[in-house]
Amino acid sequence: MNKIEHIAIAVKSLDESIPLYEKLLGTPCYKKEEVESEEVNTAFFKTGESKIELLESRSKDGIINRFIEKKGEGMHHIAFAVDDIIKEILRLKAAGFEFINEEPKRGADNQLICFLHPKTTNGVLIELCQDAPII
Repeated sequence: MNKIEHIAIAVKSLDESIPLYEKLLGTPCYKKEEVESEEVNTAFFKTGESKIELLESRSKDGIINRFIEKKGEGMHHIAFAVDDIIKEILRLKAAGFEFINEEPKRGADNQLICFLHPKTTNGVLIELCQDAPII
């Protein structure tokens, strides 16, 4: 793993949270994006070599809305940048980690992504990210 790619924060409203994080981080939101497969709207901020990603649910039954109902707004996951996501999945599976999705899929900000199951990472949802080829 190369670095922390981003830290994701579940929020009820991007419209309310973007100005708060712009003030907090002292930098503007550089990108907003809808991710249909995850049923989320996202907003990104650069901070040093990493990013902060805000996640807003697109539906009442979406995973982010369920997370907020259970735990409230706050940190949702930590994402690590990797050079070869398939190689990293195989390495971690061999080390005994379980995945929510073993097949990488397209995520926000032009990334291929997959998630490790929190039951094998001390309760922390971990995302692996690799820059995706532009199609």
